[in-house]
Amino acid sequence: MTMHAAGTFEVKMTPEAPYDTAAGAALARVSIEKQFFGDLEATSRVEMLSAVTEIKGSAGYVAIERVMGRLNGRTGTFVLQHSGLMLRGKSELTIVVVPDSATGELKGLAGKMTIDIVEVIDSKHFYGFDYTLDAAD
Repeated sequence: MTMHAAGTFEVKMTPEAPYDTAAGAALARVSIEKQFFGDLEATSRVEMLSAVTEIKGSAGYVAIERVMGRLNGRTGTFVLQHSGLMLRGKSELTIVVVPDSATGELKGLAGKMTIDIVEVIDSKHFYGFDYTLDAAD
């Protein structure tokens, strides 16, 4: 049975200077720490690699994120894999649980997460997480 979790999260980013700025796209790395609130009460650490092109609003990123905490009352850890593209401002993002990465009471976790960033004065970050918890072999 598919379950749903939702809430907000805060982000602390530590960007590094681009390590490759050849024509076409600048390549960079960012370390991120997150704090989740709501149905997912957790912290996470993220390592992200990005390519930002010379065309405004066009970029790509990949990231691996280890999440540690409680999901709807169950304690454990799991890893998310991110893949994002922006084509002149139009974005496409996929965030999935890495298979067999969950521990503790979250063993057998599978699912997809969505994020929504609302830009007003201060950005507000929201997540939605559709997941299943199957017994791990």
